[in-house]
Amino acid sequence: MTCAAATLANHALAALVGREVAGPLEAPGFRIAVALGFIAMAAWTLVPDKLGEDEDGAVRSQGGAFLTTLVSFFLVEMGDKTQVATIALAAHYGSVVTVAAGTTLGMMLANTPAVLLGGRMVERISLRATRMAAALLFLVL
Repeated sequence: MTCAAATLANHALAALVGREVAGPLEAPGFRIAVALGFIAMAAWTLVPDKLGEDEDGAVRSQGGAFLTTLVSFFLVEMGDKTQVATIALAAHYGSVVTVAAGTTLGMMLANTPAVLLGGRMVERISLRATRMAAALLFLVL
């Protein structure tokens, strides 16, 4: 539930930015820029995510589990690949609600099994193959 709330807020903000950026940039070159953005996302997807080197894994908070997870997840996801993709989709389609709903649902479909079954999935599914499939999807889009 916490990840869903943070993802919805995060994707709504990204979709709003995308829609607002698209308005003044209706030039033909903007479509090319969005296409190049998706190609860049395909390449970026091939690079594995890494924790910061100064991470010690400890969480220090006064806000409780829900609030800490909500704020942490929201901040970590800002500027991530999914936010860039959400901005590009909202710029293309111009609908904050539809794009935010679609990207949030997509994130939940991807994240829920990872959260619930993460340890077992890593043993059976190749992360490299998963990154390759995601990169191919961005390239096709």
